Amino acid sequence: MYTILVCDDDKLIVNSIALHLQKEGYQVVKAYNGLEALDIISKREIHLILLDVMMPSLDGLSTTLRIRQEKNIPIIILSAKSEDTDKIAGLNFGADDYVTKPFNTLELLARVKSQLRRYVTLGALEQKTQMLTTGGLSIDTQSGTVQLDGEIIRLTPTEYKILVYLMSNMGQVLSMHQIYENVWHDTPYAPENTVAVHIRRLREKIEINPKEPQYIKVVWGSGYLIEKNRA
Repeated sequence: MYTILVCDDDKLIVNSIALHLQKEGYQVVKAYNGLEALDIISKREIHLILLDVMMPSLDGLSTTLRIRQEKNIPIIILSAKSEDTDKIAGLNFGADDYVTKPFNTLELLARVKSQLRRYVTLGALEQKTQMLTTGGLSIDTQSGTVQLDGEIIRLTPTEYKILVYLMSNMGQVLSMHQIYENVWHDTPYAPENTVAVHIRRLREKIEINPKEPQYIKVVWGSGYLIEKNRA
């Protein structure tokens, strides 16, 4: 049974989300501000977090930053703000997905299932032993370990899945729509910002100079590419 932390200062929203999640068989833990959420995470195993942005004591974005210092738990941001800049801010702070209030319950549950599937199984590729390597970058899909020049690199579940997808298709230019469909398992609707933000965060972790990437190359107007058999 997966345990989901729902954190929002509106208790009615927390209770409503909790009810729907419990009907799907999930165990739910409730929090009403960022500090409560951090305390819960430090004491028990949480598989996914639904996190509001505007909260007292510690807001959702600051909470996300604090969580990312220690853990790679999937985080879905919940917010009444619908502007692209707000969505990008949430992703930049380390969130894996973003849902705007008021949200469709079925859509929220679908996103929860998708994030849990990536976090728990890390995709179908991990179910068989396979090493993906190019230059000093390697992924052991059995253990889910990413190494760069012999050092382990910590990625979020979404960043990991993007890197696995790119390295499993080395030598191919993959469009943003292809990346979104294969990583989020959802029909893409204007996925450019979401994919671009995650690619930028991924580059910051694996590239010496993210502005002049050695691994994840952009093919303008087409998509992204990791070259095959890079020395």
